[in-house]
Amino acid sequence: MAQFLTRIGQLGLGMAIAGGVVNSALYNVDGGHRAVIFDRFSGIKKEVVGEGTHFYVPWVQRPVLFDIRARPRNVPVITGSKDLQNVNITLRVLFRPVPDELPKIYTTLGVDYDERVLPSITNEVLKAVVAQFDAGELITQRELVSQKVSDELNERAGQFGLILDDISITHLTFGREFTQAVELKQVAQQEAERARFLVEKAEQQKRAAIISAEGDSQAATLLAKSFGDAGEGLVELRRIEAAEDIAYQLAKSRNVVYLPTGQSTLLNLPASS
Repeated sequence: MAQFLTRIGQLGLGMAIAGGVVNSALYNVDGGHRAVIFDRFSGIKKEVVGEGTHFYVPWVQRPVLFDIRARPRNVPVITGSKDLQNVNITLRVLFRPVPDELPKIYTTLGVDYDERVLPSITNEVLKAVVAQFDAGELITQRELVSQKVSDELNERAGQFGLILDDISITHLTFGREFTQAVELKQVAQQEAERARFLVEKAEQQKRAAIISAEGDSQAATLLAKSFGDAGEGLVELRRIEAAEDIAYQLAKSRNVVYLPTGQSTLLNLPASS
């Protein structure tokens, strides 16, 4: 019985040891990750290990995990424009490695490949592209600048086994002297617009005065012409109208008597006592 129990214990110990060995020979590759295997005798294997649980030889082999999901990175660069203005520009890139290129990336760059590649190639491309435009064009042709940066940066990143899913300029400023010059120019433009408005207002007022004077002159001319055309007839009409008014006023007075003769005779009689 004791011998049997000893054998059971030895078997259990053996199974525990075997389980520990098997467990130590397993590794997991999570979703969105890939692994490359480093072998002490043959170096980095060319095969890329996908997601799931896998075996490796302890001590002889070592799995190296990589995140292949897209990740953002901001790269600030200070460079010069075509007209020698200082430009502070920040580029945001969304990058990920090409899964099949992971053995080469690990061999040549290591796990921190993004730290080694992105700042250098971004700095290089931005300096080359920004130098083709002056400060004003960098603002007015920003879409063209972004397109040129994107094309050249994608080409450079592809040489290192990287994919850039998105490239955008998030920050673009100029030196203090240029900024002050732009502000002074804007103020001068506003003052010029205000002066132009005042000049146009004065011109409109002048035109209005001229038109009003011309209207008054034309009205006076037409009135004088009408008097000239009417001649003595108009004067006689005005005389008759005045006589009628006088007669009407005298008719209302009790001290005035009309005598019907061949011609109307007007006598002023003294008032009765």
